[in-house]
Amino acid sequence: MAIAEFIIDTQRFSIDTLKQLTQAPHTLKLDNSVVELVSKNRAFLERKLAEPNARYYGINTGFGALCDVKISNENIEQLQENLVMSHACGMGDEVKPEVAKLMLLLKIKGLSLGSSGVCVETIQKLVEFYNADVIPLIWEVGSLGASGDLAPLAHMSLPLLGMGEVRYKGERMKTADALKQANIQSIKLHSKEGLALLNGTQFMSAWGSFSVMESERVEKLADLTAAISVDAFNAQTAPFHPAIQKIRNHTGQMESAANVLKFLEGSEIAAQPKNNVQDPYSFRCVPQVHGAVRGVIEHVKSVFDREINAVTDNPLVFEDEDLIISGGNFHGEPLALALDYLGMAMSELASISERRTFQLTCGNRGLPPFLVKDSGLNSGYMIPQYTAASIVSMNKQLATPASVDSITSSGGQEDHVSMGANAAVKCYKIVYNIEKVLAIEFMCAMQALEFRAPLKSSPLIEALKSEYRKLVPYYEKDRVIYDDIQNTVDFMRTIQL
Repeated sequence: MAIAEFIIDTQRFSIDTLKQLTQAPHTLKLDNSVVELVSKNRAFLERKLAEPNARYYGINTGFGALCDVKISNENIEQLQENLVMSHACGMGDEVKPEVAKLMLLLKIKGLSLGSSGVCVETIQKLVEFYNADVIPLIWEVGSLGASGDLAPLAHMSLPLLGMGEVRYKGERMKTADALKQANIQSIKLHSKEGLALLNGTQFMSAWGSFSVMESERVEKLADLTAAISVDAFNAQTAPFHPAIQKIRNHTGQMESAANVLKFLEGSEIAAQPKNNVQDPYSFRCVPQVHGAVRGVIEHVKSVFDREINAVTDNPLVFEDEDLIISGGNFHGEPLALALDYLGMAMSELASISERRTFQLTCGNRGLPPFLVKDSGLNSGYMIPQYTAASIVSMNKQLATPASVDSITSSGGQEDHVSMGANAAVKCYKIVYNIEKVLAIEFMCAMQALEFRAPLKSSPLIEALKSEYRKLVPYYEKDRVIYDDIQNTVDFMRTIQL
């Protein structure tokens, strides 16, 4: 596949843009408009620094609690290097390389907006790393999500100085070795640049963007899986009727209900008369629950669409207003609240899925206990429901909001923090967990459909079942089952909706 060139200009990004970039090979290039904008902004900063008695936070002063310490002109560049080295204090698990690469992209975008006072050569160096697939090693733990994502962004920035570690073409190695292989030169940071690199919300933004993209994918799969379960449980389709959704007037609810009916179109099982007057809430209230989750995803997506086009470092440089202003755009509160909201919503998607799995395996509606013949001799799908329940409980624990927490740091200067970085990591873990819960429901629902023969589900679902059975055969008697679950996860990732 040819590598496309993506131009970084003054136009806005969107989550959909990021999704396209994560799915296709490409390189980046700065547009001339960006080069001119950034160069003009940098020139203004240098003029201001040359003024007598110039004093600007983090540019020629210390940082955080040391903001009142004046730094001499000859030490300004060393100050920036010291900042990067001293703030690289991340720990925990390695950030997924695709998230780390997205952090690079979002930092490039933020600096390219022309209010950060950096040299264009520094942005070009970030582009060079991105294009050469030299991806900094970054750690999940260490950011308070307040004065920017300091520790993770320090790890992202160390390789620019030839320090730290990276993954080069997927292989972990010392930065110096990778730069030699990639024929890339390290750089020296100039005034303000270390601070511009480390202040910012790119860690939270990258994780959050991935969570939104995954949430959109998973929610569609949840609608499909619920539709399969409706037929598998011989449930009524009346609760999905448009009239019900219309009089409550929530867009997400209407969309989820319409999806389920679309997936069930032409189903013989759905068309047959039902003896049951009502179904359990996990079936009957799919539009209301799934639809509410859809609404949350849309809201959070709009928050991140704004954030990935924002300048979030500090201080900010406004040449047209003749101002250099220290503020708080790096504070992650808008993201922390949104990420907690998304995490809570997505955990509900898993919760209702597990309840449908429970109903399918209880021996109701003409289905054998645990969806296997000779139950007793065979345990069937008894324990997959345990696994789903375990994951759902884990998600409940992860869904406890991080944004209600705060802790004072930096000698009291940074006395309220967002904990948005923690919210971002655990939100992604919730979203990542959900596909496992859905896979267990999908596996059980496909098994339950076998007991509805000779009646068939919709042509769409029957075609999916035919393909699925090539990977996961009908469960005739007990066998090792964890491979079936993982194969189901892998199969569901191939479904295009």
